Amino acid sequence: MSNVANSDSNTVTIIKNNVCLITMNRPDIRNPIHDIFDGLMATLDKVQDDDQVKAVILTGADRVFSAGGNLKAKRDTANFFATQKRMQGFHKLLFKMRNLEKPIIAAVNGVAAGAGSSLALTCDMVIAARSASFIQSFVKVGALPDMGAIHFLTKIVGPHRAKELMILGDRITAEKAHQMGLINEVVNDEDLLNRAYEVANRISAGPSLTIGMIKQLVNQSENMSLEEFLELEAFGQGACFQTEDFKEGVSAFIEKRSPEFKGK
Repeated sequence: MSNVANSDSNTVTIIKNNVCLITMNRPDIRNPIHDIFDGLMATLDKVQDDDQVKAVILTGADRVFSAGGNLKAKRDTANFFATQKRMQGFHKLLFKMRNLEKPIIAAVNGVAAGAGSSLALTCDMVIAARSASFIQSFVKVGALPDMGAIHFLTKIVGPHRAKELMILGDRITAEKAHQMGLINEVVNDEDLLNRAYEVANRISAGPSLTIGMIKQLVNQSENMSLEEFLELEAFGQGACFQTEDFKEGVSAFIEKRSPEFKGK
């Protein structure tokens, strides 16, 4: 059973079996961040408060994921402070995605360019169609990679590869991105959403409190010393041991059966 949870001209959201599918719906202008920003923010707010949603899939309509910024949009790029303020506004989307307790799977169905590539990398897992491609296109217009690109790329592929991708600005295939460790998986185009749903359904069937905590600890570990992280780990494990899901998991293990997690 599925239902449209939220729909506007720029984003379409469908909830089905505890999975929220968000489709960026401006393929005519290549799904720029500026146009889908409000729809994504509103949907993620609703998802955070919806206990029935356990996982999120983010994809694009037709054959484009997101081309990032809309360079043709009329805005004051000559004003330093206006640009800084606008970027800080867009950063709210990244923080909302990172802080969302439910894992987000990027189903990259076409080109992910510039900030569109950053949007995919902000997600917790990235599955790409074989025809998809990734490009850090900022350098081609004399701009700095934004929406967290420098941070994410350096963490994922290391400084040398990150510099190569951003300074040369070459387009790479989904296969190449997978070989570099930039994304999780490449599938045939026609299998993309089915595969994304398979992964999302596995997440939905798992212990959602524990999964949410894993996501948060991975994100926080990037900026912590080992000592600081281990303190957080001990706290988190203590919390997990108090959940009904942990008790169910232990019982199922002892009884040699599949656990039935309830997210409690």
